[in-house]
Amino acid sequence: MTLYLSGDEAADRLLTEDPFALLVGMVLDQQIPLERAFAAPAQLRDRLGGTLRAAEIAAMAPDKLVAVFAAKPALHRFPASMAGRVQQLAAVIAEQFGGDASRVWAGATSGAELLRTVRSLPGFGEQKARIFIALLGKQLGIRPDGWERAAGNFGTAGTFASIADIDGPEALQRVRTHKAQMKIAAKSAAGLGTAGRPTRRPSPR
Repeated sequence: MTLYLSGDEAADRLLTEDPFALLVGMVLDQQIPLERAFAAPAQLRDRLGGTLRAAEIAAMAPDKLVAVFAAKPALHRFPASMAGRVQQLAAVIAEQFGGDASRVWAGATSGAELLRTVRSLPGFGEQKARIFIALLGKQLGIRPDGWERAAGNFGTAGTFASIADIDGPEALQRVRTHKAQMKIAAKSAAGLGTAGRPTRRPSPR
């Protein structure tokens, strides 16, 4: 199946066919709309002359890669820091996986091993690693033993809790709704109102 993450057919096809592009999209998926994050790998490839190779990005002068990210329209809200993170990811893929990003998951014999490997990549925290494992399992058929457990709540079918559940426009909207509800719940739990201000408590009388 073809992933549906950017809303652009060509960009989504690249994400589906190029494991490194998918990892780059995952790294960029923070603090910007997810469609923009996952369209960026195709845009980066075009700006680099039509190729997206980990070894080439790793070998670039950092300031040159930053310039590529910052060229209008910028590939991310924070082009300099995210260019650095993508370059770090590229170096790991080039040096530890022989430039073949699919080896990140191809050799995993268990979900726990896969989680450790993904978690070790630059730009992947605990939650992002679990979401990525859920995406691999639910949509790309990468399912080592225990993958659902490694994915945590994101591995549960039909939760619409992350990008792992997005397979079309309707699912995208359901995931957006879920995330909005989670943000409201998190603010409430922290004692914040919906506008992000501390909830006032009546003074004791």
